[in-house]
Amino acid sequence: MKKFMALFFTFLLTFSLAACNSSSSSSGEESKSKDGKKEDGPVTLRIAWWGSQPRHDYTLKIIDMYQKQHPNVKIEAEYAAWDDYWKKLAPQAAANELPDIIQMDLSYFSQYSQNGQIADLTPYVGKEINTKDISKNVIDGGKIGDKLYGINTGVNVVGFHYDPATLKKAGIESIPENWTWDDYKDIQAKVAKAGYFMDNRMKADVFFNYYLRTKGKSLYSKDGTKLGYTDDKLFEEFFNMRVEAVKIKASPTPDYLAQLKGLEDSTVVTQKGVGSWQWSNQFVGLQQVANRELKIAPMPGPNSEKGLYLKPAMFWSVGNNSKNKAEAAKFIDFIINDIEANKLNLGDRGVPGSSVVKDALKPLLSPAQVQVFDYVEWAEKNSSSFDGPDPVGAGEIIETLDALDEQMAYGNIKVADAAKQFRQQAESILAKNKK
Repeated sequence: MKKFMALFFTFLLTFSLAACNSSSSSSGEESKSKDGKKEDGPVTLRIAWWGSQPRHDYTLKIIDMYQKQHPNVKIEAEYAAWDDYWKKLAPQAAANELPDIIQMDLSYFSQYSQNGQIADLTPYVGKEINTKDISKNVIDGGKIGDKLYGINTGVNVVGFHYDPATLKKAGIESIPENWTWDDYKDIQAKVAKAGYFMDNRMKADVFFNYYLRTKGKSLYSKDGTKLGYTDDKLFEEFFNMRVEAVKIKASPTPDYLAQLKGLEDSTVVTQKGVGSWQWSNQFVGLQQVANRELKIAPMPGPNSEKGLYLKPAMFWSVGNNSKNKAEAAKFIDFIINDIEANKLNLGDRGVPGSSVVKDALKPLLSPAQVQVFDYVEWAEKNSSSFDGPDPVGAGEIIETLDALDEQMAYGNIKVADAAKQFRQQAESILAKNKK
């Protein structure tokens, strides 16, 4: 009997071990990638983005490239044009069924993070997501408070995009490398006297915020409940400069600009003006339409490094409902750091943050694209942290500022009165954000 029981338990143990071994080998947990490295078990990820057909096409190729390198991962793509994308994403968010990987825009970033619908990626930085070749300013663009809710797909920077040939016709050899607002006033006066526009007017909120940042202030407070400056003399300094530019015909009137139908009518393209204040991602399009060499000048100072910031083009975020956050983070690492993947992208989602990727792409770029890459790379070393996404109500505030800017340009309201009116209306809107 004892011998029988011993044989029985030996047989049972042998059978159990064999069953365990059989189960392990068929579960997929020890599958291997093409390079022979051990992979985790099978994973299915959903990814969503908006864009045009070319973006859809190259992103699908990037996904295919990733799946071939990681055979345990299957990625399901969901993509659409801008309007349809957000219409689809909103009910998914409400149902707690967001995709694992989400292309996120700055205008929705605060909303989705505050609602707890996208995950804090801080635990994955330095592990699943490699950021050693990306500047701190680029990474910090995806932060709200001390949490990282998105990884920049790329960045944009403001600057002065100009035609050196028109500048010379106006009697100016070049724009000083470290020019100041006083230099700008001197140059624009000479340009206007020669019969040209200096610029096409600045977007009021964007460039007023730049000016405030050079003074250590900002357009909005950090908590988004009031304006970020208390001295209205700063408003008066900046907008008096703009009023003077229209008065001496160095900047067109709002009516003149409203008659321009497209980029082909731009004063730079028609050679009626020297330059345009705009974001770096707009430079290539302007030069293509102008069909001649244009250049990028940095913003005037002093303290331009305080005023400049790297604006996120868009983000890669992870749905907070995802059951595969670490795997989603690995794909984000691939799409921002893999050189071959970025050769398919070629900066379509903004100038890449990785210095290694930028260097690898430069030989493939047009001269205009190289200028943009070089300018953004310079700005990474000569800028300050991004203020973060605009607060709720910013759209209404920007409309208010634009309307006052137009009235000031025509002399229908004094700058000092506009400063008071703007403060009253803006702070009334922002006060709604107080908890």
